[in-house]
Amino acid sequence: MRRLMIISLFIIACQKTDEKRPFVINGAGSTFIYPLISKWSYSFYNETKNQVNYQSIGSGGGIKQVSERVIDFGASDKPLEREKLDSAKLFQFPVIVGGISIVYNIPNLNEKLYLTGEIICNIYLGKIKKWNDERIKKLNPKINLPDLKITPVRRSDGSGTTFIFTNYLSKVCPEWKDKVGYGTSVNWPEGIGAKGNEGVANYVKQNFGTIGYVEYAYAIENNLNYAYLDNKKGNFILPSFRTFQEATKYAKWDSNNDFFEILTYQDGDSTYPITGAVFILIPREKKEKNKQIIEFFKWSFEKGDSIAISLNYVPLSKETKEKVMNYWNEIIK
Repeated sequence: MRRLMIISLFIIACQKTDEKRPFVINGAGSTFIYPLISKWSYSFYNETKNQVNYQSIGSGGGIKQVSERVIDFGASDKPLEREKLDSAKLFQFPVIVGGISIVYNIPNLNEKLYLTGEIICNIYLGKIKKWNDERIKKLNPKINLPDLKITPVRRSDGSGTTFIFTNYLSKVCPEWKDKVGYGTSVNWPEGIGAKGNEGVANYVKQNFGTIGYVEYAYAIENNLNYAYLDNKKGNFILPSFRTFQEATKYAKWDSNNDFFEILTYQDGDSTYPITGAVFILIPREKKEKNKQIIEFFKWSFEKGDSIAISLNYVPLSKETKEKVMNYWNEIIK
C-alpha cells in the first residue's frame, strides 16, 4: 500500500512538472512584424518563461518554411487564398495591422515631400529619373529639389512588404498592373535590391538620392524622411497609427475565408493608402503545438496592445479579436 502511494505521488508530481514546463515555439517570416514580435516575445518570456524564437527572413521564406514544417508558425503580410492554404494544409489568422512608408534621402532636405501613386509608379518604372523632375516639383513648389539621380530601392527577398507595395501600385497605376503586377517577388523594371525592411532602410539611410518602401516602424527607428501620399479620396496623408487605423474600418474580416483581406487603397478621407495586415500561418495537424502558438498570440491580444501602439502598429478591434479567438477554438478542437 505504501509503495502504491509513493508511485501515485510520483506520477502526480510528474504530471504537475509537465504542466509547468515552459515551452519553446519557433517562427519565421515577415520582417514587417519583426520589431513588434521581438518585443512581444520578450515580455511574454518574462511573464511566462515560455520562449518564442522568431527569424526575420521575409514573408516568402516564412510561407515556405511553415509549408515544409521547418518551423512551428510562419508570418506573412501576404494573405493566402483558401486553395493555397488547403494545398499546404495551413490555418491562417491576422494579428496586427501596420503601414508602409515611402522613405527617401535627399541631402539638406528636412521637409516632407508630397508624392502621388502615379509618381512613385513612374519612379519604379524608370520613367522619372531625377528629383527635380517637373512632376515632383509641381507637387512641392516650395521645396528646392536638387538635380540628383533617383535610385529606387526595393526588396531582393520574397517579401510581404513588397506584396503590399506592389498591390498598391497595381491599384493606382494601370501601367504597373499590366507590365509588372503584384506579389511577394516581381520582375522589377528598375532599382537596387536589399534584404528585409532593415536592409532597405539601411540602404536609403546611407545613400543620397534613394527612395524606398519600409514598414513605418523602420522609418521611425532609422530617422528617415517619409512622404505624404494621395489616398483614394485625393487627400494627402502621412503614415501614422491613426491613418492606418482608418483603413481597418473598411476590412471585412471573415473566418470562413481564413480572414483573407487586403487593406491597400481603401476608402475614407484620412485613410493611408499603403496599409496591410500580418497573418500567422500554422500547420493543421499539429494541434498540441498550435495550442502553444495560440497561447502566445492570445497573450498578445490581451496584453500586447500597448507595445503595438508604441511602435505605431494598430491592434485588431475587439470584434475582430473575438472572431479570431472563435476561429482558434474551432481549429484546436
